[in-house]
Amino acid sequence: MRSHYDHPSTAGARTGLPWFPVHSPSPQASDSGASDTLRRGLSMRHIRFIALGSAIGTGLFLGSAETIKAAGPAVLVSYIVAGACVFLVMRALGEMAVRHPVAGSFANYAHHYLGPYFGFLAGWTFVFEMLLVAIADMTAVTAYMGLWFPGTPGWVWMLAAIALIIGLNLLRVRVFGEVEFWFSLIKVVTIVALIAGGLALLVFGVSVGGHTPTVENLWSGAGGFAPFGVWGIVMSLGVVAFSFGGIETLGSTAGEADRPERSIPRAINSVPVRILLFYVLSLAVILCLVPWQQLDPSSSPFVTVFSALGLPAAQHIVNFVVLTAALSAMNSITYASARLMYGLAQQGQAPRAFGAVRGGSGVPLVPVLVVLGALLVGLGAFLLIPDTLFLMVASIASFATVSTWIFILCSHLAMRRRLRASGERTVYRMPGAPWTSVVALAFCVFVLVAQAFSPSTVWALVIGVAWVALASLGFLLLRGRGREPLDLEVNPASMAAAA
Repeated sequence: MRSHYDHPSTAGARTGLPWFPVHSPSPQASDSGASDTLRRGLSMRHIRFIALGSAIGTGLFLGSAETIKAAGPAVLVSYIVAGACVFLVMRALGEMAVRHPVAGSFANYAHHYLGPYFGFLAGWTFVFEMLLVAIADMTAVTAYMGLWFPGTPGWVWMLAAIALIIGLNLLRVRVFGEVEFWFSLIKVVTIVALIAGGLALLVFGVSVGGHTPTVENLWSGAGGFAPFGVWGIVMSLGVVAFSFGGIETLGSTAGEADRPERSIPRAINSVPVRILLFYVLSLAVILCLVPWQQLDPSSSPFVTVFSALGLPAAQHIVNFVVLTAALSAMNSITYASARLMYGLAQQGQAPRAFGAVRGGSGVPLVPVLVVLGALLVGLGAFLLIPDTLFLMVASIASFATVSTWIFILCSHLAMRRRLRASGERTVYRMPGAPWTSVVALAFCVFVLVAQAFSPSTVWALVIGVAWVALASLGFLLLRGRGREPLDLEVNPASMAAAA
């Protein structure tokens, strides 16, 4: 069977799948201003930092205050356990993305391996997740700008953030990737500086805000290392999941990666280092510098620690960094959700207009406008409930995030079952499969069930279940569209390497 890579100009029309030619669009497409293909314009550097931009955002810089409040120093266990699950999810997604590098990624895989209904549900649940996280990040922007302009209404900064992010996502994908690279680089440099500086303070015993830095701060406080026991660790997992939410956007870059069989594995294999460095080590340093009871749960621990150092303008510098982090996450989320809606349109599970691409920039215009509409709805909600909007959308987003991981793992298990039956092998195999997928799946189910046992999260579970029912109704209303089996062809480079 011929591959879409062999005849990129005609193969897409044969199946309607989002396989993307590496050459420029035809003159006809350019003249009309629209086509049905995206462009491969993301380098290895772009792909790595798009994943970083999604995973290192408001969830870490602001949400970590809530996780510390819930579990104390034992929150480090939460991040390690959840991080291990995230890596398994990413390896499962990576194995599928290398074999089938398509836009929308795991929604296509769920459609192909689990059926049209699950493809529809997976795709739109991820869109739901991303839009919620984008609203949370946008809300955080108002908090950060409030430090510098306390008298300016928050909705002004929301509008400014919306205009910036939507504008960036209407440009060529390579421009988007370049901007995201620099956004993410600022965050990485800041976290590395915090870790290096914090370790130096620990070694030399320099006082931080009247407290002597020491590793003993991890267990010397009231209640020890885990002041709220195992239950505190369990209750923090929901917010931790929100912190990691969005890292699966890396799979959405497969359709626009120059060489997915090389770039995707390299990016995913770096996930454990990112988690240990940017989450576990940075929070461990913070907890050693300042006793966890002294951290304000309503403020970023990063801002608190830098402010306590007493350095000139330190608070403002870090505030700029966390502001950049929120904008970076919004940027990556807009990119990923727009590409996923594009992929859903290619499957017949979204209006056809969602699958049209601007000929000049290669950007799916209508999906980007949908994100714009969602952000404006979030702006309206902020005007009604400014004090509780962030925690509300973060809790609901946790449900959607874990549900997305479940779809990825179930699709991977179904793919592995087919591969075993046909005697095929993939070039980028998930270690320990299928048992590692089963373990990660059990963890995800456990996190969802745990939401039912806390008054602060049970309502988010109820809303999540309501979303599933609403999405299911949407599938039924399609009246047959997108119900045919989805035939994903295999990347020839993956086949050759696995042979």
